[in-house]
Amino acid sequence: MPESRDNSKIGGNAPAPSAGAAATSAAAQVLIVEDESDHAEVMAEALRKPGHVCTLVRTVQEAMAELRGGAFDVIVTDLRMPSSGGSLGVAADGADAGLRILDAARQLQPAAETIMVTAHGDVPTARAAFKLGAYDFIQKPLDLDVFRNLVNRAAETVLLRHQNSELRLEAEAAGFEGMVAASEPMRRVLRTVRTVAPSNIPVLITGESGTGKELIALAVHRLSKRAGQPNERGQNSGGRYVAFNCAGQAESLLEDQLFGHVRGAFTGADKDRPGVFEYADGGTLFLDEIGDMPLSMQAKLLRVLESGEVVRLGSNEARKADVRFVSATNKDLKEMTRSGTFREDLFFRINGVHVHLPALRERREDIPPLVRAFVERFMTQLAPQRQFPTVSDAAMMRLTSYDWPGNVRQLLNVVQNMVVMALGEELPPGASFALDVRHIPDEVRVPDAGEPHAHDADDLAPSGGAGSLAGTSLEAIEKRAIRETLRLTGGNREHAARLLGIGERTLYRKLREYGLR
Repeated sequence: MPESRDNSKIGGNAPAPSAGAAATSAAAQVLIVEDESDHAEVMAEALRKPGHVCTLVRTVQEAMAELRGGAFDVIVTDLRMPSSGGSLGVAADGADAGLRILDAARQLQPAAETIMVTAHGDVPTARAAFKLGAYDFIQKPLDLDVFRNLVNRAAETVLLRHQNSELRLEAEAAGFEGMVAASEPMRRVLRTVRTVAPSNIPVLITGESGTGKELIALAVHRLSKRAGQPNERGQNSGGRYVAFNCAGQAESLLEDQLFGHVRGAFTGADKDRPGVFEYADGGTLFLDEIGDMPLSMQAKLLRVLESGEVVRLGSNEARKADVRFVSATNKDLKEMTRSGTFREDLFFRINGVHVHLPALRERREDIPPLVRAFVERFMTQLAPQRQFPTVSDAAMMRLTSYDWPGNVRQLLNVVQNMVVMALGEELPPGASFALDVRHIPDEVRVPDAGEPHAHDADDLAPSGGAGSLAGTSLEAIEKRAIRETLRLTGGNREHAARLLGIGERTLYRKLREYGLR
């Protein structure tokens, strides 16, 4: 009688995955580093059942390349592999291969968890790896159910950590009305604002139009001592927040608005009127688009900043104006100082602390939470009695892929348009209320993800660092797009192919090419 074989284990006899896979809500990106391709295939197949997306590599060098260019939640690596040679300096017998991958993962993928796969004789080394930061280790031959559950737990740990981080960030952002800080660039902005707000140092906010510069200026005021606290009668004892736009005004009107005038200063001046400097006394003055201020007015503004005094038009009397000065511009003031269109001494005066707001395309992680927040806002305004709609995966991918030249302001308008269009539709019986691709305005639509499209480096870098895709291979871009789409669809290849705009056969071919499972 032929010997029976335990098909739930690999590493000894020929492998086969267990049929009764338990699903997990934490679909993860998994990197499997295994030099035996049969074993790697079986592990990947076992993890596909709960919806994980696996990338398979056979050498330390390949693993290093994936760790540098990809974004993973769980890394599964054999402790001992044949030497991959090259510049990595792996030992001849590959005994330290898994430890090298663990060390690289801690540096390049700090949010990920690493699981070590080891033979019986390497258990002491695996325990040492556990002390060095590995999530856990598992011995060969692998029990696939145990292996799958271990990866599921690791994935859920990563997900829970991410969720806790999001909750903490939401709490931190509570004082920043309308701001979302899921991305690292925006987290840095908020940290800077919290640090500088209690002082009186001038703040210069730069960024493209529509990035939210005034919201940051308002946050600087609200988190400062100048905002004050309500007294027993509910009145605020602090100073005002006054916003003034320097763009598009005649010089004479601009001077009057800033400094005020006395009665008789000019025709029509029938009474004294304070300017915004006096009006903001004791509070914060926000000068928006300061780069558009005429040179002659820049000299007068500099005198106010240096002396803390203003002189109204038609008067010789100096009046004290104690203001916290915050300014903003979408122009390059350094270049303007070199060309002589902006005073260098004024630039140094206003640039006490520089806060740069990244463009929305440089912080794509913020787009989904912004979309959800805007949907809630407009539904509350337009149809408070109706349940909030969901946003389809395809629509969210389109919105996330778009470059948003108008930044957050443009996104706000687009989401408002989508909500209005969706509310105007008659839903068939039983249909769910959702925002879909058809609700996105034509001018915002982008090519399907399978077609050429310029994305920012944030889409590829695991840390969300800004930069250009110049020098990044098309293969790396395509691999990341497929990997992320599979995770989005929970491993559903038919749905993934549809979202990517390619046929299923093409998707299967690319999965084989890129070692994705």
